[in-house]
Amino acid sequence: MTIYSKNRCYQLMKDRIRKIMESQHMAQNTFAQLIGKSPATLSSIFNERTRPTLDIVEAIKSKIPAVSTDWLLFGRGPMYLDQSAEDSDISQDAASVSSEPLLDFDAPTSAPFSEPQSAGKNQGVSNTPNKSDKIIMKYVDKPKRSITEIRIFYDDQTWESFVPKK
Repeated sequence: MTIYSKNRCYQLMKDRIRKIMESQHMAQNTFAQLIGKSPATLSSIFNERTRPTLDIVEAIKSKIPAVSTDWLLFGRGPMYLDQSAEDSDISQDAASVSSEPLLDFDAPTSAPFSEPQSAGKNQGVSNTPNKSDKIIMKYVDKPKRSITEIRIFYDDQTWESFVPKK
C-alpha cells in the first residue's frame, strides 16, 4: 500500500479530472460548461491554486455517471464502471481509448452515459463506500523563532541597530 501526502492526493485527483476531460475529447471550457462549473474553477484546480472538492466530484458524476467514483477519488480500479479489470490500467493505447464512452452533443445531457443499474443499487457519490487509504501526515515541530536584531540602512551610508529587550 502506497501512502501519499494530502497534497499529493489532490495532485493525483487533479490529474484524474484532466484524464476524464481528455477521454471525453473536451477542452477545459467545454468540460467546465458540461459539469456546470466556471472555467476559472477548473483552471485554478489545474494550476494548483485550489484543491478539487466533493462538489466537483458530484458535478462530474452527475453528468458522466459511467466514471468510477472510486477511481476519481482514490485512483483505484478502472476509470469507467463498464471497463473490465484488465482495462483498469488507463493507458493511451487504441484498445482502451476506443472502449471509453464519448459525449454525444445532440443527445440530452442526462442520457449519454446512462447504463442499466441493478434494482436498489445507487452508484452516486453519496453512496460511495467509506473505505479509503489512510493518509499519514507528519508535522515537524520547529523551534519558535524570535527577533534578535533589526538593522535599518539609510541612503547616506549610515545604519542603526535595534535589539529587543528580553
